[in-house]
Amino acid sequence: MVEVKEAQRAPGSLAAKARRRANPWVVFALLGGLLAAALVAGATIGPVPLAPLTLLRALLDHLPLVDLKPSATPVEETIFFAIRLPRVVSAALVGAALATAGALFQGLLRNPLADPYFIGTSAGAAVGATIALLLPFSAAVAGLGLIPLAAFVGALAAVMAVYTLAHTEGKAPAITLLLAGFVVSAMLIALMTLLITLNDRLQLNLRQLFTFLLGGFGASGWRPLAVVAPLILGSLLATRLYAHVLDAFAVGEEGAASLGVQVEQAKLIIIALGALLTAAAVTLSGLVGFVGLIVPHAVRMVLGPQHRTLLPASALAGASFLVAADILARTVLAPTEVPVGVITALLGAPFFLYLLRKGGKRYAF
Repeated sequence: MVEVKEAQRAPGSLAAKARRRANPWVVFALLGGLLAAALVAGATIGPVPLAPLTLLRALLDHLPLVDLKPSATPVEETIFFAIRLPRVVSAALVGAALATAGALFQGLLRNPLADPYFIGTSAGAAVGATIALLLPFSAAVAGLGLIPLAAFVGALAAVMAVYTLAHTEGKAPAITLLLAGFVVSAMLIALMTLLITLNDRLQLNLRQLFTFLLGGFGASGWRPLAVVAPLILGSLLATRLYAHVLDAFAVGEEGAASLGVQVEQAKLIIIALGALLTAAAVTLSGLVGFVGLIVPHAVRMVLGPQHRTLLPASALAGASFLVAADILARTVLAPTEVPVGVITALLGAPFFLYLLRKGGKRYAF
């Protein structure tokens, strides 16, 4: 009994580490306040500054059974409801989706370098967008243009190909998934490069393709949101059902099986949820890097590795981070808009290195 107590008092013990973690409720409150502040800033900051109270009155006036005299002009209301609000909502949803997908894949594979794009989703989406630009016509389905729709299909098709290639004898080992994802991604990127090189039509549309590859929310609107938002929100809720399964994977696949987890079935569902979150995010923003890599790491350093708190906290933090990045993307060199993927990389890489230097000794995965 004395030895157990001494072990619990030891600085490196699990109990001591657990005590040093931040209170989850405090962290959730801070993240919720941060997201609210980011949404307000995203809606008010821009070439035409808008007052927060004016926007609040305009927003309340659109609610049923509420009749206010909004102080916003018709132009301000148009800017807010048609441009700013769908943009910040899109950025929040994409940030939440990418951060949660990153947490899913890192927990499933126990690999700190896993991110939402590791199993071919980015390459598949890029090839899908490239093929859409090759077509001699444009179309829209359920509010989604041809490029985001083709990117969505390409991302899911690439994930299916990776999983099929990695699945042998009824199993899909983590290392095989990583290798298959790397190979499929390399082949798809080579295919995209070949298509660009050989086709004059694509060379004329290179700017549009690079805009998609670097990410952004310049084309955000309510119609794409109406289609994609339910996919993202439903998938985010579904991940909560697998928080305990991801905790079980921390002891390895054999250890998870000994705890009663149906390993291959759970792995397939988790991969499908992560792929769906990533593909849905791509349709709204194009390819935005670093969010799914650094946000789960930062949250894990604060809250620890338990997915019951890690998944929702990552969603809140990812939403705040991407809304803030989008604000910088459209203001730092105004009136020129910087691709949001550039901002996330410039902000994310130094911040990630700082976190590793500051908290690396107490980092738990």
